[in-house]
Amino acid sequence: MTHRRWFTPWLLVAPALLWLAVFNIWPSVNTVVLSFTNAKPLGGGRFVGLANFRRALTDDQLADALLNSVVYMLVCLPLLTLLPLLMAVLVEKKLPGITAFRTAFYTPVIASAVVVALIWGWVLDDRGLVNGINQQLGWAAGPLPFLTDRWLLLFSAIALTVWKGLGYYMVIYLSALGNVGRELHEAAAVDGAGAARRFYHVTLPGVRGTMLLVSVLISVSALRVFSELYILSDGTGGPGGRDMSVVMLIQMYSRGFTGHLGYASALSLLLFAVTVGPMLLLLRLNRKAA
Repeated sequence: MTHRRWFTPWLLVAPALLWLAVFNIWPSVNTVVLSFTNAKPLGGGRFVGLANFRRALTDDQLADALLNSVVYMLVCLPLLTLLPLLMAVLVEKKLPGITAFRTAFYTPVIASAVVVALIWGWVLDDRGLVNGINQQLGWAAGPLPFLTDRWLLLFSAIALTVWKGLGYYMVIYLSALGNVGRELHEAAAVDGAGAARRFYHVTLPGVRGTMLLVSVLISVSALRVFSELYILSDGTGGPGGRDMSVVMLIQMYSRGFTGHLGYASALSLLLFAVTVGPMLLLLRLNRKAA
């Protein structure tokens, strides 16, 4: 009988633990430490206490970035929670050719976010497809400023996020719908419930847990949005930089040889606090509904 040494399991998990410590735990701890300093990329910096956080409270750029991120989340949350569920209900049916529709809906998910954003930028440009159609049909006298107006740029990026995320969340809902008992739908149909009532009284309660998961994922992703706004705004954050997300603001302050790593780290902690808020709220609402 082979004698098992106590450290054998630890040897097996040591590579994963080392990876976690080096690339997750240490950067997180270092971010907290840097947030209390005025560190630069080429300098160590010194301890400044809460100066970075006080600066954040009076930073107009942060106020705009936080507003953009919150609007992004509030618009994306209902759209990406409900629309994928409706799509999943439609493509769940065993119909001829339904696999092709599932593939078509999922294709944007596997496409590169950078490539998709570049294509959308060309489509929404002043001389792009959308403005060309608008002017040909006489719907607009001139090109609509999709990429140069603050709110049009923000909602163009939101539309891109929603379009690209529909297929991903649809697949999550499809797996949840498979666990909703067919007998419940059949019993409701026998009792005279129509499709809408079956959806409300059978489908929604059956996928409530999945809806909570999807809502949390959407909230976190929307508050951390970067690629869509960065590429559509050509890296400028829109007119006057007012379409920046918090992540873009962090990137702006941390890049380059004069980057303010201390202030960027403080902004990262504030973003973490803002991100945790919606998660806790959704969990609390779920407990009340249970």
